[in-house]
Amino acid sequence: MVLVPTRELCLQVYEILQKLLHRFHWIVPGYVMGGENRSKEKARLRKGISILIAIPGRLLDHLKNTPSFLYTKLRWITFDEADRILELGFGQDIQEILDLLGSRKAANDYKESTVPRNSEFQRQNLLFSATFNEKVNHLAKISLHNPVMIGLEGKTRKPVSTIESIDLSESDEDDEVKYSSKMPTVIDYKIPTQLIQRYVKMPCGSRLVVLLSILKHLFERDTSQKVVVFFSTCDTVDFHHSLLSEFHFSTDPQTKERVIQMFLGCQTFRLHGNMEHEDRRSTFQAFKTEKSALLLSTDVSARGLDFPTVRCIIQYDSPGEATEYVHRVGRTARLGERGESLLFLQLVEIDYLQDLEKHGVSLAEYPLLKVLDNFTLHGQNKHVKKSVFIDLHPWVLCLQKALESFIISKPKMDELARKGFCSWVRAYTAHRGELKRIFMIKKLHLGHVAKSFALKQQPSLVGQSFQKQNKKRKRFEKKSGLSKKRKVARVT
Repeated sequence: MVLVPTRELCLQVYEILQKLLHRFHWIVPGYVMGGENRSKEKARLRKGISILIAIPGRLLDHLKNTPSFLYTKLRWITFDEADRILELGFGQDIQEILDLLGSRKAANDYKESTVPRNSEFQRQNLLFSATFNEKVNHLAKISLHNPVMIGLEGKTRKPVSTIESIDLSESDEDDEVKYSSKMPTVIDYKIPTQLIQRYVKMPCGSRLVVLLSILKHLFERDTSQKVVVFFSTCDTVDFHHSLLSEFHFSTDPQTKERVIQMFLGCQTFRLHGNMEHEDRRSTFQAFKTEKSALLLSTDVSARGLDFPTVRCIIQYDSPGEATEYVHRVGRTARLGERGESLLFLQLVEIDYLQDLEKHGVSLAEYPLLKVLDNFTLHGQNKHVKKSVFIDLHPWVLCLQKALESFIISKPKMDELARKGFCSWVRAYTAHRGELKRIFMIKKLHLGHVAKSFALKQQPSLVGQSFQKQNKKRKRFEKKSGLSKKRKVARVT
């Protein structure tokens, strides 16, 4: 049994098993996950599966409600991306699954046999995690007997021997405050040497124009490549996907409407947790097979997924902790292939580079002005000196004006932009720990943030729904006597 955090990773593991086992027809792989037909899954479980890949939530459902699901001969349990499984809120499900499978050990019981109840076999449990924290350590303690940690360099060591009772269902914010003193303060992350890491620095109001310009430059430089752009929320993914799928632009005002081409001449996909199951599945499969494509995604595709020939990773919204930065850039430069990564930073966020350097991650600055100078406007003399300020660059001003005109002419796009703005502001306030010092909403001009969504309205009008929700929450807290401290769930 292999437990994974996301549906895309579940499909990927299943596909790889099919390739490995096509000559061994007596070894039958299968999977269960949310969004699939439960009746068909029950039929597959009834017939018998040798290797089962599962999402914790759906697996727990079958363990409780599917009598034909027999697991007395279960020999191996593997937790893949264990830290991500816990981050997505499956901690309580994992504890129930271990109880039902007879694999959970009490915190003070380390001398019992590893043979689970209702089983005639000795069981081997494996836990894989790219990052290590107290919750993962506790999961190892309750599911593994005399666990040994094995690193990539072949070094082995025992996990922390003294462990307190930890509630795996607690929020990450509480976990950070409660256990920060127990974990190492600085961890060096090893990045492939063939990965070119750079950052681009720009004013807040010019973010959208800079993103579109860099994407256009990348696909004009190499038409056969794949690019993944990471965003912080589902609403921002939807907005940018619709924009890139519909936006037409021409530098020549005399060009007839019928010959105006799309701004980007590549296939554009989106992927996030709020999509319908079939849409997520078709996007995942299509992006893998395309030779040239752009994927706009949340962190749902930041872990474990292997997209062939991805040449560039763009982190449009900050990943937050350095661990998330490493996971995102890990989608490129795989198995010795070359790759690029680009991190977008506003002027007030430059201190984030120092946080990455503490973990051995060093980035060079991207030559943004040089890229912008390559774009010419109709009737413009190439020898005219360009502006040294990004927000005053002729190309930036022209493209920003075109984007704002496009948004205001499309009511649906305007609504998507408003939703994207509100969700982006909420996500920006969710940074934790020391990162709050870098990513402070008070440092931002909300008018410039609205401009980055090609909105002309004042932020007080655009963010009206956000302000109403904030006032409603404060009134509720005042009436109920709740503390001002909130548990903020990360948007995936």
